[in-house]
Amino acid sequence: MENRSQWGTRIGFLLAAMGSAIGLGNIWRFPATAYENGGGAFFIPYLFALLTAGIPLLIMEYTIGHKYRSSSPRSFKRISKGMEWIGWWQIAISFIISTYYPIIVAWAIMYAYFSIGQSWGDDPTGFFVGDFLQVAEAGTFGSMVPAVLFPLIAVWAIVFLILGKGVKKGIEVANKIFIPLLAVTFIIIVIRAITLPGALDGLEAFFAPDWSMITNGSVWVAAYGQIFFSLSIAFAIMITYASYLPKKADITNNAFITGFANSSFELLAGIGVFAALGFMANETGQLVSDVATGGVGLAFMVFPEIISQMPASGFFGILFFGSLVLAGLSSLVSISETYIAGVQEKFNISRGLAVTIGGGLAAIISLFYANQGGLNLLDTVDYFINNYGVALAGLFEVVAIAWFARSLKDLQAYANDVSDIRLRAWWRFCLSVITPIVLGYMMLQNLQTDIKEAYGGYPIEFLFNFGWVVAIGAMFFGALMTTKKWPKE
Repeated sequence: MENRSQWGTRIGFLLAAMGSAIGLGNIWRFPATAYENGGGAFFIPYLFALLTAGIPLLIMEYTIGHKYRSSSPRSFKRISKGMEWIGWWQIAISFIISTYYPIIVAWAIMYAYFSIGQSWGDDPTGFFVGDFLQVAEAGTFGSMVPAVLFPLIAVWAIVFLILGKGVKKGIEVANKIFIPLLAVTFIIIVIRAITLPGALDGLEAFFAPDWSMITNGSVWVAAYGQIFFSLSIAFAIMITYASYLPKKADITNNAFITGFANSSFELLAGIGVFAALGFMANETGQLVSDVATGGVGLAFMVFPEIISQMPASGFFGILFFGSLVLAGLSSLVSISETYIAGVQEKFNISRGLAVTIGGGLAAIISLFYANQGGLNLLDTVDYFINNYGVALAGLFEVVAIAWFARSLKDLQAYANDVSDIRLRAWWRFCLSVITPIVLGYMMLQNLQTDIKEAYGGYPIEFLFNFGWVVAIGAMFFGALMTTKKWPKE
């Protein structure tokens, strides 16, 4: 009799998987990436990347989790003893991300509150880095910022509550609330945004195709990068979540639904963001290209300015930043679940103790981002752990499975046995040829860029200590964890 936790319903799993995939990057990364890489023309390489890398990788990770019914490290070990460290490496990456991700959710909580009276005034950028975060120079951490610390504690309290209740009663129930609420909230935002003066100019800028960009290799790399980072691949998340599926679950169908749901939300986010940017350009007499941006700057510097100029600005602000909170919480829960599951299995302890140890340690470390140097630290760790953690771990994962373990045919047969959509040779070709080439090229491109110039203009010593050491340290942690034997072989 199997004692492993299981999802209560198929929709519960799908909503949890969507909750993991649909995160902050969908809202502030995709619109800017699409705009900068050909606008409407970008959707061709984006769709190609989804079908040749995103969904094939999702299917592979769903199949691994479902077949071996274990956390990521144990699943990899069951494929090949020498691959366990990749699972722990991925878990270390998720752990590191879970230490700074709640900080952004805490910012969003405060900005939902600030929206009521537009506390950011006439200078949202100055307010964000000055009055709110009190940003110090890189390498200087300064004192704790109470406006970040207290909402951070609230975020962790919610996450501990959800994780403590388990897979079915905690994660599944939470995502049944978060994801429908997020969808409704963002649809309201989009409807309001497209009715604003100048919205059509923003949408035209977003969708206008620049076909000359199609032949640019960097555009295709950007498309693969967006798909890879937005689908929660190589975080150990999807392997962990799939391990909780019932034995007769349809793997390939679930992967297609998750992949297209994630991309649909990204498109919706692009429409909402650029409609709002078009409104801002119209109000300030600028071009859309002058106000278009992405990342933290879009959410906490540009959008407050947009909100201030809108009718019923307080309500719109609460909706926008509330959507960031919902997207952030669902993703944070999924990221945290990876190391909860891994620690619980490896050390044969109760779920409650695993949540206390894993989540407690992540919560303590997250305090290092709640001080005056937190923004610089977050920016650096996020850049290096994504480019030299997630992407590199994904490359190792697919090469290990496709080239060394040669497990693709076995995984294909397993997926076909439980799925309606049957996998063919195209699936193996995508994973054994296309994905390794693209990820390998991305790695070389990133290394070339970072060797030539210091990221963000930060001091070299700061980048080494909090960028390279963190990214490489995650890999060493993976190797270290393999030295301890599993309680049951």
